[in-house]
Amino acid sequence: MPRGASAWTLGSLVIVRRRSAGDAKLMAHEEEHVRQWAERGRIGFLIWYLRPYLRWRLRGYPHFAAYRRIPAEIEAEWRSRRRMGIGCVADTPGS
Repeated sequence: MPRGASAWTLGSLVIVRRRSAGDAKLMAHEEEHVRQWAERGRIGFLIWYLRPYLRWRLRGYPHFAAYRRIPAEIEAEWRSRRRMGIGCVADTPGS
């Protein structure tokens, strides 16, 4: 697992550091990556994930800044937050 990562997903395998095993938001995020892998396939996911990371790194962004700009990470973060109701406005009747 990459240094500093709390979890890592490879296909349907999710590897989680012991200290983060009870983090429901993290698990929801990683479940989104499992969905992404299944949806795009191995090669498709790896290209979709690594290409933007490398592009940002080549533009001089440090690791974490490049990582935060990966569309797969952005999508996993938003979908997991929405699933958990974090930062979402609930629909109100009549709106």
